[in-house]
Amino acid sequence: MNYNVLHSSPMIPSYSIIETASFFTELLCFSVAIKDENYSVLYKDGAMVHLLRAGEDIGEMEFYLEVDNIDALWLSIKDHLEGIKVKPPFDREYGMREFHVILPQTKTLMFVGQVNK
Repeated sequence: MNYNVLHSSPMIPSYSIIETASFFTELLCFSVAIKDENYSVLYKDGAMVHLLRAGEDIGEMEFYLEVDNIDALWLSIKDHLEGIKVKPPFDREYGMREFHVILPQTKTLMFVGQVNK
């Protein structure tokens, strides 16, 4: 997979840390620093994602993952997103190309974007 993550370090509540971590490791090629059923830290290209156990009254969350090759990333994961709510890549009026993903087992919307060239 040919892309680099430029910025991100969210704390994401999850109902199943193992399943949410697998989304990052298997589809987005993040590596594991810490991984268990209560807390995980994943990283790629200097960016980190922390997953923590969601409580009963979890709120919704959004975060932005900026990358350097959005189209290559999309092509590598688009056929593996069955059952995951996504919005395919599109150009935004504020100069970004984005796709959106609701992360598995969370109420988290991940915006993945790249500055339009």
